[in-house]
Parts: sequence; C-alpha cells; structure tokens
Amino acid sequence: MSIEKILQSLTKLDMLHTSLLEIAYKKTEAIKTGDMDSLNQLLKDEQAHVAGISQLEQQRQTEVTDYLRAKGIAPTDNPTVALVLENTNINEEKEQLGIARNKLLLTLETLKHQNDLNQKLTLQSLQFVNLTLDTLRPKPDQINYSKSEVQAPSKGKAYFDSQA
Repeated sequence: MSIEKILQSLTKLDMLHTSLLEIAYKKTEAIKTGDMDSLNQLLKDEQAHVAGISQLEQQRQTEVTDYLRAKGIAPTDNPTVALVLENTNINEEKEQLGIARNKLLLTLETLKHQNDLNQKLTLQSLQFVNLTLDTLRPKPDQINYSKSEVQAPSKGKAYFDSQA
C-alpha cells in the first residue's frame, strides 16, 4: 500500500483548515465591527467546516492504520502520520508526506493563534458590555422603593431653624 491516500487526506485537511482560517479572519472583523448577523453566519459556516474536518480526520486515521497494518505494524489508539514517517523507507514518499504534514501543522498553528485572538476580542467585548450595563444600572441607594419620594437630609443644614 502506498501513502497516496494519506497524502490526499492531508491535502484535503489542509484545504479545509485553510478555509476555516479564512472564516476565523472574517470572524475577527465581525467581532471588531459588532456585525452580529455576519458573525452568526460565520459560526454556521464554521460548524459545517468542523463537521467535514471531523469526517476527513476519521478517514485519515483509517488510512494510516491500514498503511501500518500493511507494513506489519500493530495499530495504535492514535494512528499518526509521524508513525507512518518512521516506518516509510521510500525517500520520495517520506519527503512528500513530511511536506504535507508540515504544511497542515503550520495551518493548524495559525488557526489556533487566530482563534485565540478571537476569543480574547470576544471577552473584551463582553467586558465592555458589562461595564456599560453597570454604568446604566441605578445604584442601590438611588432606588426608591416607596411611592413617595424619599430624600436624604442635606449636609450642613438642620431640619429646624432655631431663629424665633
């Protein structure tokens, strides 16, 4: 068995993750501008990508397991491309696989950084909203629970004037 199927899966995974990265960049702009409609649509697109990536990742794991079995290596719980690289003797295949793997890893690292940024921006937005709400909410000493108006006595003035 050759590594061709594994290479195809890695290429497809990289394409989907690159597309997911584009969505992450668009999410950053939507968060910055407060465009909730765009953000909602981007979240839906993101979910569809994640579902596709999940399916493709399962396929990649199956292909790696099949490749390793064909080489007489017992499958592991986490069949990795690194394990395939360790057990590939053909230099051209090893090089192609290494390039595809490194490209995907770079895309994943970039995506992780962009998602971290989006998470921080979202948290800052929530903090701003909470701060704004706190300034708009009345303070407990400003709330009047009775029907008649209650005022605290003025400082410096007495209730009774002693001039008679």
